[in-house]
Amino acid sequence: MKMRTVLIILGVLLILSLGLGILAYPHLPPQVASHWNAQGQVNGYASRLSGLMLLPAMLIGISLLLLFIPEIDPLKANIQLFRAEYNGFIAVFALFLFYLHIVTVAINLGLAFGMNQLLIPAFGLLIFYMGFLLGKAHRNYFIGIRTPWTLNSETVWNKTHQLGSKLFKIAGIICLLGVFFPNYAVYILLIAITGTSFITTAYSYFAFRQESQSKP
Repeated sequence: MKMRTVLIILGVLLILSLGLGILAYPHLPPQVASHWNAQGQVNGYASRLSGLMLLPAMLIGISLLLLFIPEIDPLKANIQLFRAEYNGFIAVFALFLFYLHIVTVAINLGLAFGMNQLLIPAFGLLIFYMGFLLGKAHRNYFIGIRTPWTLNSETVWNKTHQLGSKLFKIAGIICLLGVFFPNYAVYILLIAITGTSFITTAYSYFAFRQESQSKP
């Protein structure tokens, strides 16, 4: 995906987010739900204005930061080798935040939805795309599985990211189980992500040791 396309997507999503906020504002209570616990129950509130502006601000702020990060990476030439996929991730992440904004507004308007059941599929798709991105990532200091061992060796980086690509895709699929077990959805998500992160980190260490021992 080209940079121009990403910027257009971000602009459209920002306009839609602000438009939704303007339309919903008169119909919302003075205090709106802004945070949910692991069981999908509301446990935090914000003012109507800040509740409506938080996610659009995050959408544009984080997305622009992600676009800027490659420019300061000492290995930015490597990022250009998978820049199209990375730009795609920024678009997918922005769509995720936009979806979260829609869900938040809908629930505060009184529509009876289970937050976990609505969010878990979106999380699963986001994690699955992360797996796709990892499979394309070349060695750099900001994007990917950055351990001392992957950053030290191109071979270890490639091996770790090929494994990580598969595991993150599997983790994304596992997260979808939360739709059927909403009370445990967050725990399924955390276990899948934590387990995948631990395995890939450990693998990078052992792959590096194996490479070091094979050298004369």
